[in-house]
Amino acid sequence: MSAAQSAAPALLTVLARTAEPGRALRRFLALDALVTGANGLAYLAASGPLGRLLGVGSGLLLGLGAFLTVYAAAVALLAARPRPAALPVRAVVEANSAWTALSLVALLLWLSPTAAGAVWTVLQAGTVAGFALLQHLALRARNN
Repeated sequence: MSAAQSAAPALLTVLARTAEPGRALRRFLALDALVTGANGLAYLAASGPLGRLLGVGSGLLLGLGAFLTVYAAAVALLAARPRPAALPVRAVVEANSAWTALSLVALLLWLSPTAAGAVWTVLQAGTVAGFALLQHLALRARNN
């Protein structure tokens, strides 16, 4: 076992404020749902002003807002289960990983955001990557 692998359970315990891997997993899923849902609702409610601030079209933000709101609801339902099944949790981890990669690719190849939009894109990609990592580690710890 590498040093990183042996440090992972301690990190999860600190971040989730519990030594129980199943509870940590549910907490990380719930936090993901909360942050994602808030982001989605903000995009839905203020796509015009946010679009101008970020340098992104309001139509794109509306579509992303709708998607993120539905996705957050699905993750919240998963987090509410006493023992979330491994397959849907892995799907959330993969979706979060894909979101991270697509955000960075879009920033480099498609979008022409403002400075605030570029910073926001990198920050949200990093946040989502963090959720994916924590959820992956918590699932692995729960299954060991």
